[in-house]
Amino acid sequence: MDDLNKSSLIAVSGMKAQAERMRVVSENLANADSLPTSPDATPYRRKTISFRNVLDKTSGADVVKVKKVDVDRSEFQKKYDPKHPAADSSGYVLAPNVNPLIELMDMREAQRSYEANLNIVSVSKSMLSKTVDMLK
Repeated sequence: MDDLNKSSLIAVSGMKAQAERMRVVSENLANADSLPTSPDATPYRRKTISFRNVLDKTSGADVVKVKKVDVDRSEFQKKYDPKHPAADSSGYVLAPNVNPLIELMDMREAQRSYEANLNIVSVSKSMLSKTVDMLK
């Protein structure tokens, strides 16, 4: 039964990590079109997330945790809009370095991983319940 509890613990940690990933992706998508308000201001910079394995000392299981939420240092996009208040002398406005297609793919991957971990929790719970029933 201990292994079933460990598998649930590991899966729950994966669900928490993917939920945090979904939050980061949502923030990126929400700011994909936000432009600066002055020529010297910088636009929103895409955020990235990384994970790490951590030993849970109480259970002895390797669980996943968020290692770091950082920013993507790639170049900003440039849009030609000479009438925008943030346009430079050439008429270009710096735009966020967020590609909505990449964010949607990341969102889909996070969703699938979350669902897989949820399935593991469900199966572990079912197996644990059947084991307890057999012991009665």
